[in-house]
Amino acid sequence: MDDEQFRQLLDHFGYCWRGYRKVRKGVKKRVAKHMQQIGSRSRGDYLHALQTDEHLREDCERIMTVSVSRFFRDRVLWRIIGDDIVPHLLKEGGEKVKFWSAGCACGEEVYSLMILWESLKGKFDFMPILEVWATDLNPDYLRRAEEGIYPLSSLKEIPLEQRKRYFTSHGEGSFYRIVPSLKRGITWMARNLLLEFEESGFQIIFLRNSILTYYRDEIKRPAFERVVGCLAEGGFLMIGSHEQLPAKNKQLLPFGGTTYIFKKLG
Repeated sequence: MDDEQFRQLLDHFGYCWRGYRKVRKGVKKRVAKHMQQIGSRSRGDYLHALQTDEHLREDCERIMTVSVSRFFRDRVLWRIIGDDIVPHLLKEGGEKVKFWSAGCACGEEVYSLMILWESLKGKFDFMPILEVWATDLNPDYLRRAEEGIYPLSSLKEIPLEQRKRYFTSHGEGSFYRIVPSLKRGITWMARNLLLEFEESGFQIIFLRNSILTYYRDEIKRPAFERVVGCLAEGGFLMIGSHEQLPAKNKQLLPFGGTTYIFKKLG
């Protein structure tokens, strides 16, 4: 599959070439394998199969998901969460803080928040319950997230002390398993961010490097507004450091001197 044929496939789903340009090599290999598995010999045959078989279309959508992450990706973001956002939420009171990782991939950012939350418990007299929802379109990513096994390269931002506390060595290679205590309170669910999500009232939502990167404007705008609708008043939205909001939103104000953390006004 050449780039022109790949662009046609992107158009079929409403995906954005700019978002896929740097990662297209691996995605194209997975698509080519899928074409071979279902017996499609040309791009036209493949698109026809996707148009006439909903299950094949869903399989292709999962194949085209991209997981590029590591623990504590973007240290500035995590510093602001620990130093400013969590203390702000604690001042607001309440027995629970509700968090949604929208497009959680293999779970690195979910467990990063769990580690941060645990590390802050000694600094405050009271820490509310952290209710975590983690959703992704790709069930394979969710299975890997629930297993919680990661290569050493994903842990390079974690200090050695925390690595020893929250991970155990797994197998003979350089892999590590998250400790069971950090898995408590996490609800993993397969969800398409282009559709409605039944949960709401989140004080923190991560929407990083997903719909804002990979979809065209006419698709990501309504999806983005639905996600913002799930955010509680006074809640915080985090997008990717290289992403931009799809449209001006008077409810969202930049927070912490960044262009990718926003607070929702009442």
